[in-house]
Amino acid sequence: MIRLLVAAALALVISIFGTPYAIRLLRRRGIGQFIQEDIQGQHGHKQGTPTMGGVVFVFAAAIGWFLSHMRLWTPDGFTVEVIPFGDGGWLALLALVGMAFVGFLDDWVKYTRRRSLGLSKTAKFGGQIAIAGLFAFLASKAGIVTEISFVRPLGIDLGVFFVVWVLLMLTGAANGVNLADGMDGLAAGSSALVIGAYTIISFWQFRNSGGFRVDPIYHALSPLELATISAAMLGALLGFLWWNAPPAKIFMGDVGSQGIGGLLAALALLTNTQLLLALIGGIFVAETLSVIIQVASFRLTGKRVFRIAPIHFHFDLGGWPETTVVIRFWILTGIGVALGLGLFYADFLRLEGIL
Repeated sequence: MIRLLVAAALALVISIFGTPYAIRLLRRRGIGQFIQEDIQGQHGHKQGTPTMGGVVFVFAAAIGWFLSHMRLWTPDGFTVEVIPFGDGGWLALLALVGMAFVGFLDDWVKYTRRRSLGLSKTAKFGGQIAIAGLFAFLASKAGIVTEISFVRPLGIDLGVFFVVWVLLMLTGAANGVNLADGMDGLAAGSSALVIGAYTIISFWQFRNSGGFRVDPIYHALSPLELATISAAMLGALLGFLWWNAPPAKIFMGDVGSQGIGGLLAALALLTNTQLLLALIGGIFVAETLSVIIQVASFRLTGKRVFRIAPIHFHFDLGGWPETTVVIRFWILTGIGVALGLGLFYADFLRLEGIL
């Protein structure tokens, strides 16, 4: 528990004090947000707001996780000791940093070309494939279960097709968070709630399975490591949200949304709660589905289901104040988190013979 608190506290401090420095640096370099034309009426005033702030909280989370392994005090007195790093932590860090790097390249292209479109679909998808392939290969070597799971493996082994499942998880989560990143604090606040849920899930797996590397009940890979990096990301997101809450002084950019999505997918894969992520992160699923429904409806019938997609802009154009949309979406995310944790705990009680 101390390691989690250290990781979260360090990441929070780095993020909350590092973000204002990033804001000043980005402003000096003219790295600002480009607002798409169809929402400029409501959000045109945000044009030029510093973006790519995700670099700060991704860095803060990584540093918080890394430094939490430094032990400076024991019952025998002062010492300098490095606690061994688990495979699960390294894999989660790979997904976080790897996907964040793809997002960073996307943001950089937007900045250099002064437009709202970044990397081509081919280049972006190619980068995501590379991260997914490397993650799947290393995870298989580390002993991850290649079965589809809900709160535990379901017995449906994907075998060599596991890499395809990893790609779908990574790209789906990253795109879901990216679509939600359209209003001040919406993606950061919602992601903090979901990451917080995975801090609880992975720590619960560690405390109740007796396994440090691959536990025998949930087959999670290094659950304590996953809880630590989740706690670090939670602290980093809360520090960033201080400056990203309405009215936002900085946006996370694709580097942030892609990184968050990569970490969420990795946590779901490594804790074997893959399908549970769709409930805990239900707000991101809703954002993605709204876009799919809108595009499909327009191409098939020539009519739109929503005023505009993703769905948070539908309510925005309907007259809801931005803060109302954001807070209500946070509430919906909290409900999804509560339901997800409830199902996870109910399964545990069933395993223990209590239910």
